[in-house]
Amino acid sequence: MTDAVFRETTAEPRTQAVPLSHLSLELGHLYMEDFEAGPEHLREHFGRVRPWAEAARAAAAAATGGKRPRISTCFLIDDYFTRFSSPTEVVPMLLAEAERAGLVVDYLARESGCAVAGKAPVAEAVAGRLVEEPPPGSYGIRPPAAQTGWLANGERSPAVRAPQAMKQAAAWQPPRETAARRHSVFLDVELWNDASDGHRTWSCPFLAAVWQLARLGLLRNEGEAVLVPHPHTASGFPEDWDELPALVRLNPGADPFAAYRTCSVLPNRFLPVEHAVRVILDQTEVAPGALRQVAERSAREKTTVPDSVADRVSYVFYAGP
Repeated sequence: MTDAVFRETTAEPRTQAVPLSHLSLELGHLYMEDFEAGPEHLREHFGRVRPWAEAARAAAAAATGGKRPRISTCFLIDDYFTRFSSPTEVVPMLLAEAERAGLVVDYLARESGCAVAGKAPVAEAVAGRLVEEPPPGSYGIRPPAAQTGWLANGERSPAVRAPQAMKQAAAWQPPRETAARRHSVFLDVELWNDASDGHRTWSCPFLAAVWQLARLGLLRNEGEAVLVPHPHTASGFPEDWDELPALVRLNPGADPFAAYRTCSVLPNRFLPVEHAVRVILDQTEVAPGALRQVAERSAREKTTVPDSVADRVSYVFYAGP
């Protein structure tokens, strides 16, 4: 007789591993109006990005203790909220101006891929992993984010109702940040809105949070990695955005797209959005298998990775439009 062990296939779900760099360096995240402003605007953007990108590379090199750091660069184009021009016109202009500034874009991503990548409902899957932090002393009066589409980093001001006859109106109370240090910086983030026809539009902060999870190698859908880079082998780029993969590897010799840490060099108008991204990441339950893989690999490489996912994300905000 032989001993046999039977396990449910769902008891040990498979989590696909992804290769990891030390740093994912974002060289920009621009909108339709930025491209409509022409190559001069892109030239100015990359000119401001370059010194900060070099500083980020130097910091990553110092953190590896003399070893060559694996660093990949990426650029995100917003084709989700507004469709404009075409890849065959926009992408060559973008790459030319980056090269003029002495920068190389290893990976190019479309923001619509943070909503749906192929057949994977990426944003919907992340929304299903939101775990709200109940404010101290709360009694569950506030509807959950899954119903409202709003996520806060603390307790909102209570709604003031009209007092009943002969009763004194309730006094106004300020909102309170859950993890406040002396004073609160309260933020209430809109995650999505639903149209009357049932169509859901994901907010910019929510898609940006999905983008960060992808860059950190923590994004999975039913255990499978999503936003997997597709090598660009064609001589040019397609006419339609839907014909361009959600994530394209432009540089065949690039280090892996995902990384232990991320750094984004952005105009300072993105600061409110990225504050909201941190609120979202702090209340998202990341796939345990993906977290475990990163922890094990970083330990083997003797690379320090913060326990908090939000603390793995960093920014440089430059002054300008």
